[in-house]
Amino acid sequence: MKKAYVIGIAGGSAGGKSTFAKMLQTALEGLEVRILSMDTYFKAEEERLIVEAPITGSEYRDDNHPSSFNLNELKRDLANILSDGQIRVVIVEGLLTLWDNEILEQLDLRLFVDCRADERIVRRLKRNMQWGLTFDQIAEVYLDLVRYRHDEYVEPSKWRADFIINGSNPSDKALQILANHIKCSME
Repeated sequence: MKKAYVIGIAGGSAGGKSTFAKMLQTALEGLEVRILSMDTYFKAEEERLIVEAPITGSEYRDDNHPSSFNLNELKRDLANILSDGQIRVVIVEGLLTLWDNEILEQLDLRLFVDCRADERIVRRLKRNMQWGLTFDQIAEVYLDLVRYRHDEYVEPSKWRADFIINGSNPSDKALQILANHIKCSME
């Protein structure tokens, strides 16, 4: 049984990680592909840190800190998938995919979806307003905390990537090159 090919996709909040993971899954049609989304590994709200924003001093539940995720469960699930041998390609996507060293060591291919901050905040506003949050609530937490966590954890992980993907407009050519590379690497 051949080892599964493991791809990591990181990038900023609302930067296009999940969208690109799904595009890559589609481009790998014919292969058994499983996506592990870091968002499904959030700890319960009451277990996440409450932190003080660096500038305003307002307090927020911190959804962008490594301790907000059950990374050990994600690592166990990844190990179980790899030991099972049924899945050919595993895509791990999330804010901290390239930040965590143990996850990083499991990756055969490391991708960072890069998208400018102004575009990410607009996407985040649209998405979170659909969830019932107000413009002011979303903007406040982004400006007070999310952008600082991005600078602290997400942006530095970009330099651990093998390839940086355009999150504003991922090209079909880049997608096909990556899909062909993955398929050839599995032969």
